[in-house]
Order: sequence, then C-alpha cells, then structure tokens
Amino acid sequence: MEAVHADVGDPAEFADVPTPIGTFRVAYQGPTVQVIDLLEHGIHQTGTPVAAVRRKPPFAAGSAPRQLVEYFRGGRSTFELEVAPDTASAFDRAVWIGLRRVPSGRTITYGELARRTGYPGAARAVGGAMARNPIPIVIPCHRVVGAGGAITGYGLGLWRKRWLLEHEGAWPIRSKSAEGPRGRAQQTLDRVLASAA
Repeated sequence: MEAVHADVGDPAEFADVPTPIGTFRVAYQGPTVQVIDLLEHGIHQTGTPVAAVRRKPPFAAGSAPRQLVEYFRGGRSTFELEVAPDTASAFDRAVWIGLRRVPSGRTITYGELARRTGYPGAARAVGGAMARNPIPIVIPCHRVVGAGGAITGYGLGLWRKRWLLEHEGAWPIRSKSAEGPRGRAQQTLDRVLASAA
C-alpha cells in the first residue's frame, strides 16, 4: 500500500453496490479505491469525494464496484485494486499491507498480525488500525480474529463479520489452521465434522 496515485485522466467516481449484508458506497479513481462506506443509519461513514461522479450498473469490467459485486456473488476471492485512503498513519498502512496478504478463507489473530508487520506485542494497536480502516472488504479487517479464534471487534457489526467469514469459507474456523483458535470452547470446522460423523 505504498503511495498510489490514479492516472490524472481518471475521474473520481462512486457507486452504490447492494449486497446481502447492506449497500456499500465505493469511492474510487480508476483502479484505486479511496473509501468503502456501509450506507446504514448509525454506521460511521467517511464520505464521498466532492467532485466524484456517480456510476450506476452495469459497472465497467474490472472497476471497483464490479469487483465488489463479483466478490459478493462468489465469483471473486481476491481484489485487483490499489488502495489509497486519504489519511492513515505509517503504522496503520503497515498493518493494512500485512492484512491484505491474508488470503480469502483464512484468518489471523490481532497478535499474529502485529508480529508479522513488525510490531510484536501491539495486538491492541492493530485493533485500532482495524477500527480506522476506511476500505473494508478490500482491506479485509473481517479476517482478524481474537486470540482464541473469537469473532470480535467489527465496526460494521459482528454478524456481518461472521457472514463474510462464512462467505469466504473461513467459518467455522479450522482449529488446525496456522492462525486459527486453540481453545477447547471454540467452534471449529473439524469439531463440527467430528460431531456429525
């Protein structure tokens, strides 16, 4: 997530994308996403750039809203987009870069993400970086779970976090995963399969 700038000729655009978990407003310029807001009363919204042009479906192939539609329809597991949030600290950017390396269908703990990004012991600060993420889904903060694999801390609602993990095939969390839970009380895929047998 180095400094990314859209082509000067690309207009600032935004589009509203209805999904099974709510309508998301995507603000983008060419292949670069600046904001993804959930349009729901009571949820903080970053806002749409002043001069942005509204785009309606059908969305252009490869565009940010089209990729979001494909993700929610199950036809895409990774995004071919750059991200350029308007404001972020060096710490937040480092954490978000590390987080974008966690593939769909996997999870990582706050502590492990802190360690992988060069900030061992900064699990709580990683939680703060997740809370400040203005580009959810593309910067997949829903893939970050508590130390025991618990579904915790998601500004868009814990039920949405669980929905996204289920959609990606990461829930119930596999207990043998490198980033998965270790506690006995955690519901995991291998335990569910064992009890069904």
